[in-house]
Order: sequence, then structure tokens, then C-alpha cells
Amino acid sequence: MLVKTFGSAVQGIDALTITIEVSISSGYKYFLVGLPDNAIKESQQRIDSALRQHGHKIPGKKIVINMAPADIRKEGSAYDLPIAIGILAANEDIPAQEVSKYIIMGELSLDGTVRPIKGALPIAIRAREEGFKGFILPKENAREAAVVDKLQVFGVENIKEVIDFFTGAAKLEQVIVDTRKEFYKGLHQSDLDFSDVKGQENVKRAMEIAAAGGHNIIMVGPPGAGKTMLAKRLPGILPPLTLHEALETTKIHSVAGKIGKDTSLMVTRPFISPHHTISDVALVGGCTYPQPGAISLAHNGVLFLDELPEFKRTVLEVMRQPLEDRKITISRAKFTVEYPASFMMVSSMNPCPCGYYNHPEKECVCTTGMVQKYLNKISGPLLDRIDIHIEVVPVPFKELSKIQTSENSDTIRKRVIAAHEIQSRRFKDSPEVYSNAQMSSKQIRTYCQIDDAGQILLKNAMERLGLSARAYDRILKVSRTIADLANSENILPEHLAEAIQYRSLDRDNWGN
Repeated sequence: MLVKTFGSAVQGIDALTITIEVSISSGYKYFLVGLPDNAIKESQQRIDSALRQHGHKIPGKKIVINMAPADIRKEGSAYDLPIAIGILAANEDIPAQEVSKYIIMGELSLDGTVRPIKGALPIAIRAREEGFKGFILPKENAREAAVVDKLQVFGVENIKEVIDFFTGAAKLEQVIVDTRKEFYKGLHQSDLDFSDVKGQENVKRAMEIAAAGGHNIIMVGPPGAGKTMLAKRLPGILPPLTLHEALETTKIHSVAGKIGKDTSLMVTRPFISPHHTISDVALVGGCTYPQPGAISLAHNGVLFLDELPEFKRTVLEVMRQPLEDRKITISRAKFTVEYPASFMMVSSMNPCPCGYYNHPEKECVCTTGMVQKYLNKISGPLLDRIDIHIEVVPVPFKELSKIQTSENSDTIRKRVIAAHEIQSRRFKDSPEVYSNAQMSSKQIRTYCQIDDAGQILLKNAMERLGLSARAYDRILKVSRTIADLANSENILPEHLAEAIQYRSLDRDNWGN
């Protein structure tokens, strides 16, 4: 008898339906074809043990299993459950007519327990698009898949539950998630607040500008000045995720297997902080069978690179293209995968190897050449993509001992949201531009016009501070954001003056 069951393969952040054809006829031997990897080839032993634990077994006949389309490589152990159900249906141990109405996925343990899978959300989305009645998957992934409406989602703990469901011996409880309720419930939850940070008002202001305009930012300061503390609080002042952004972010984390069993939808912006020993493949994604990297996991959120000069040069250089295109394309001989990578890059570094260059109290022991060599670990093209450079100085005891709390994240976030709304109206006819940081040269000329006083101020700053040519456009972009925060239609000299302060690393005298 020939029976078809259906599973799914994840490619990039999308899913492709896989048809599992099971044919049982007279003879003997077990054939598994359709370009399966080793994990799938080993499924026979897991399936046999799982079935025997619940009173069934693989029949001693000729079994041919084909996974179509046969030219796409299938990988992972999540096909155990659909193959097992296909064998039972083809052997007429369970009715076959209902089996083909469901997408079935799950890895089997030897005792029949169904183990969790990756990519449940994109698989559920594809199942709904192709008109399947429901999706049967491990219970740990059920809430994640139930975000998709108009699709019955059933979470199971062992294979017996699935067998009883198709034989009619028992019913499965449908998992239902109110997507909008889940979305709005956790939208404003944050454990980290800017009110916890004592002092550093100038750095908080720079972070607010970065959040308002989508600008990449680098903080330069000695150890213990609060760089990491400030960076971790940045997602709390970014505008809330839209429902579309939340679904897109959840899809990426689902494919990477980073969704918790009690999580249905990611509603807070991700904060990804890789260690400086990370490889370039782990950062941008890839491997033989590509997986999302750290920059894609930071999509719609923040990528924090602590101690930037300590990262390998090759790792930093592969970020240049994603920072511009806001996506990463991974090519292999037979296929190409594209992952989104629209993130805000926040980085920090010590000003020199010892960490105390320009420190108000401690003396730096580094020579001039050592300071410059340390800075040169960051290439010009990468530094060119960072709009705001801010120096972070240690907080004095007087500030640390203050009982009075500073401005909280919610207050700052309201100003950031207002500035974002101005930019949304400004770039409504430019679908690829969402913030001031993404403006092209033509748009800078259109939206960043300055008066004569501003021209004189900018000219003097370029000459006296020795600012590089690349600083010119960055200053205009940042000043446009400062004007938006002030709800000013025009860029005024005071907006330019503040923006000029945020180009520390472009000054000719830095490190000399």
C-alpha cells in the first residue's frame, strides 16, 4: 500500500513542504531515498524502538520511503514522526485517509517520546498557506506554531498520542494562542531602565539620538565607566516592535532553535552580545547547511560588540556589507539563502591597551604609537559606518552616591517614538529607507540643508578639529536626528554643534 505523509524543510527563514511517500509490498529490506542526511538514515532504529514500546513494530516487508522533492537535501531528525506514521498507515495499522491532511514533525526517542524541533513557526506559516488542516508537532514547540491563525495546532508528548488520534481512540487538545493579546501583553516589559544609571547624562543623550535615528554608535572609555550597562539598556528606549517585526524576529529565532518552550511570540527587541572570540561564520551565518548568525538574531534589535578591537579583523570586515544592505546572502554550490540583518550596531572599546588614555585621574602607560595601533585595529570602512563616537568617562563618587534617580527609559522612549514618526512621514515614498541613518547622498542634500551660519560652523569644525571627509555626511545625518528630536523642521546651528561632538575618533589629534 502507498501512503503519503507530509513534513517540512526550512530554507533560510522560510519552509518548504516535503512529501514522504511510504510504500509497503511483499519482500524484505528497508529503503530510504530522496537525499536524506545521516540523521534521517539513522531514523529506522529510533522508529523501530519507539513503535515497539507502544505495541507496534516496523513490518518485515519491503519498505520504500521517498522524500520528495528528491533533489533537495533533507537534514535533521525531525522527520522521525512523519516517517513512523507513514509506515503505520501504509501497513494499515492506522487509517490513512486523515494522515495526509496534517503536517507532522518531531524527533523520536527510543521510548516514543517526541523531542522538540527547530523552525516550527515558518513551518506553520507554510502549512496554512498550502491549506493543510493542522500541524502535529512536539508539545514544547506548540505555542510557537499556534501563533499562526486558521491552522489547528496539536502538541504531543509521545507517538502513542498521535496513533490514538488517527485511530480515533483519543482526541488531541488544540493549542490556541491569542496572537494580539500575547503581543500587547509583553510589549512594554523591560527589566533594565536608564534610571538605574548614575550620571553619564551626555552618553544617555547620545544613546537617545542613536535610537531615534537608527545610528550605529561606539563608546570609548576606560574599564568600569558603564559602557556595557548603558548598551544593555538601549533596547528599552527603542520604539516597540510592530506585529510584523515581531513575527519576522520570531521566525529567525525559531529557525535557530532559540525560542523557549513557553514562548509563543517575541515581543521585545533582541539584544545580542557575542564574545570577541566569535568566528566570522558564527557572526554572519553559514556553515555547510546555513543557519542564522548573530547579526540575523539581532534583526530588529541591537548587536552589541563589547571590546571591539579584540574581535578578529576578518570578523569585523564581513559586517561591512550587511551594515549597508541590511541583509546577508549566503551562497553555496546548489543553493542561496538570504537572512535579514537590519540591526543597530552598538560597540564599545577601551581608548588604549591599558585602558586609561585621557583618564581624568589614572595615568596611561601606553606610548603614542601603541594608542594609534590599538585604534587602527578598527578599519576605516567599518568606522565609516558608525555615525556616533562618544567618550565615556568614569562617574565620580558624588554622582554615584546620589539618591535622586535620573530620567527613566519610558520618558526617553516617548521622544524617540515621536522622532521615528517624523522619519516615517519623511521617507514614506522610499521603501528601503526607514531612518535618518539610512539616507543616501541625494537624500542628505534634500533633507539636511543648513543655513549660512551652519555652513560656517561646520567649515570651522572640519578645519580646526581636523575632521575627516567621511565625518561630513555623518554629522549631517546625526544633526537631522537631533532636529527631529527637537521637533524642528530645519537643522539649526545648535543641532550641528551637538552632532560635531560625536565624531571623537575622526579627529586628527586622537591618540597623539
